[in-house]
Amino acid sequence: VQLQASGGGVVQAGESLRLSCAASGRTISVFNIGWFRQAPGKEREFVGIISWNGDNIRYADSVKGRFTISRDNAKNTVYLQMASLKPEDTAVYYCASTSGWVMKSSAYYVWGQGTEVTVSS
Repeated sequence: VQLQASGGGVVQAGESLRLSCAASGRTISVFNIGWFRQAPGKEREFVGIISWNGDNIRYADSVKGRFTISRDNAKNTVYLQMASLKPEDTAVYYCASTSGWVMKSSAYYVWGQGTEVTVSS
């Protein structure tokens, strides 16, 4: 499977943005999909993960209550809806697949190209 994240852009603080993670090559319906982000000069950070069937979702404390992960397996796509964005959410956002229920980036084996999100104050 190949993953491609899209939907990034420049927004003002308080605004919303929806990122998409589109899969190609094979179905992603058997994979858990995680979202990560990496700000300039910082390590890659876990944002959240959604189970293969969408029944289980977990978020990092820093985005809980503001970000929502969902998936449409029929469209082979996972979404990251971001609301009440803050300047500290500025980062390159990545989606990745895993078979486990993990937050460590090393456990993810297919990564999409990132999409850049910039939140201005």
